[in-house]
Amino acid sequence: MLRRYAVVGTGARSQMYLRAMLGEHAEVADLVAWCEPNPGRMDHADRLVHQLAPDAALPARYFPEQLEGMIAAERLDAVVVTSPDFTHADLVTRALRAGADVVVEKPLTTTASGCREIATAVEDTGRELVLTFNYRYSPRNSALKELISSGRVGEVTSVHFEWALDTVHGADYFRRWHRDKQHSGGLAIHKATHHFDLLNWWLADTPDRVFAVGGLRFYGQDNARARGLGERPERGTVDPPSADPFALDLRRDPVLRSLYWDAEQHDGYRRDQDVFGPGITIEDNLSAVIGYRRGASVTYSLNAHSPWEGYRVAVSGTEGRAELEVVERAAVLPGPDGVVLDASAAADSTDGAARHPGTRLVLQRHWQRAEEVPVATGAGGHGGGDALLLRDIFRGVSEDPLGRRAGYRDGLASVAVGLAVNASMESGRPVGIGELELTGRPHVGRQ
Repeated sequence: MLRRYAVVGTGARSQMYLRAMLGEHAEVADLVAWCEPNPGRMDHADRLVHQLAPDAALPARYFPEQLEGMIAAERLDAVVVTSPDFTHADLVTRALRAGADVVVEKPLTTTASGCREIATAVEDTGRELVLTFNYRYSPRNSALKELISSGRVGEVTSVHFEWALDTVHGADYFRRWHRDKQHSGGLAIHKATHHFDLLNWWLADTPDRVFAVGGLRFYGQDNARARGLGERPERGTVDPPSADPFALDLRRDPVLRSLYWDAEQHDGYRRDQDVFGPGITIEDNLSAVIGYRRGASVTYSLNAHSPWEGYRVAVSGTEGRAELEVVERAAVLPGPDGVVLDASAAADSTDGAARHPGTRLVLQRHWQRAEEVPVATGAGGHGGGDALLLRDIFRGVSEDPLGRRAGYRDGLASVAVGLAVNASMESGRPVGIGELELTGRPHVGRQ
């Protein structure tokens, strides 16, 4: 059945969904409207339509204040919300109440009040809300879910989960609107919502208490001065071009130039702020201990200035232990003119390289030798998860034995942990999830 869609927010996040609706899923998803405050970014989206579907009609244009009118005028079945995090609660709630289903990029929202607004709107309207937790769909994460669910490690007693963001990916959060905690909720919400959702999903359990510490220890003006970095330009797009590997020159990438440099005249948004500049209010390091209702405990850490990118998960249970290691990028090396190159291929082909991109899942049961568990290779973003997620969103699934499709309660559960992490870092005390007073009892998806 062909459904009518609009995309709310046409920045970089929207590209995956636009390509899906204009390409592989075009016969079931009719993209009929944009909703975006910046006309320059709608211009970019129009050019993408011409590129991918030259014969397609251009979607109609609306501004966020026209959301309800758009849903009615365009007879929309659903909207895909890919706008900045702090706008989600308002836009999602309004769309649901105007009669549309919603597909929303993570995180669900950034505040407890936003959680309450969305939960109430879903319950009042009965509309469908889908959270795009694409990491659930990644074959490597699904393999760990299957392993835990099989009972081969027994009842889970503890998990150690470490995530490393490198100086390409991690640094980028400190250039954009994400650097302001009021807009993103900090990395504990914007980024770690993926990780907390994975934990909730892997464990099929509900988090109930959190203690956390963290801080801005690498990026930011004070840290730069402490390390003697000296005076720096406010942004990366400068003349003459900078050779600094932390500087992002928007003119070097045609997509970034079109979406942000050329569109800056409309709203003044700067996508290339200096990661060592003033005004950063989010943490670049955080660690948390999370307790779950059935008794499992989790230690979690996030580092946003690692020299490599990936994650490690160790799951201990009453029957043994499972360990997942994923190296997404083995190193970051500066190239000519300060351009940072993806060093995966170089690291993979260098004799004697200490770290190689790839995935390894190992199970070791008590009184047995370790065994490597085969993991399917996924193509595309998020370890192959994006393509599977998009198929689920636009075509639906007849069977979902792992419970990968996520709804608003899954979004509440992951945001709840992030909110508790932030509250604990601020107060220096443990925080119970119940203290957040979120509407609807958070729980993970179907077992």
